[in-house]
Amino acid sequence: MNNSNMYDLFSENYDRFVNWDERLSSEIPFLVSEIAHLEPKDGEKISILDAACGTGQHAIALQDQGFDCAGADFSSEMVRIAKQNAKKSKYEIPFIQAGFGEYSNAFGKNAFDGLVCLGNSLPHVLDEYGLANTFTDFKAIMRKGGKLIIQNRNFDKVVAERLRFMTPQTFRKDDGTWIFARFYDFTPDGRLTFNVQILTSREGEDFQQQVVRTRLWPMGKDLLCEFLKQAGYINLKLYGDLEGSDFDIDESPNLVITARLG
Repeated sequence: MNNSNMYDLFSENYDRFVNWDERLSSEIPFLVSEIAHLEPKDGEKISILDAACGTGQHAIALQDQGFDCAGADFSSEMVRIAKQNAKKSKYEIPFIQAGFGEYSNAFGKNAFDGLVCLGNSLPHVLDEYGLANTFTDFKAIMRKGGKLIIQNRNFDKVVAERLRFMTPQTFRKDDGTWIFARFYDFTPDGRLTFNVQILTSREGEDFQQQVVRTRLWPMGKDLLCEFLKQAGYINLKLYGDLEGSDFDIDESPNLVITARLG
């Protein structure tokens, strides 16, 4: 199953899977603090691309903070739902279907002051050529001095400790219950298979099961920093989450990297 199909299938459940009120309340202050100082073109708002935007919730929340946002995702169904979410929010945010390496063609060069790539999206790039091309594309779409923010899982810890399972997520609404169980399969080629088991039940009914899966590259800190530097990014800073905590390779749940375009 390719990445697009996995997320096409998962798209209807994605906003049930993520507790957006909790997540955005903890993450948006840090994101705002990192991008609010950027210098846009004269008379314009600071422009931000939400890369691999999913259902568009970060772009919508940043738009609510006064930024000029756009979003792109490889999954056509994620983009469809992002457009619906933007319409509900009363914002006109352009969401388009485009994957890593395709953004500068889709939006034009030097189109944004900043780019965020959150939610462990970057590891869907599976090889070195693709990663180099992705960072080159990020560079092309941003203006000089722009800010890049990446949030991945701390895969140095995941790989070192062979951490397969993540905490299940539960969502309830009306008479429905959804349970999301996530786990990795470690494969001999150094990649992971990321599995999401979705259990759904209406009141009085048995649970029904669906499993969707995709491949990931568990990118570590050193690899990411090296590729960013090779692509021309400077002033790299590492954090352990999107609240700005210090990065600890043995303890942090996430690896957040901020960098400037030199």
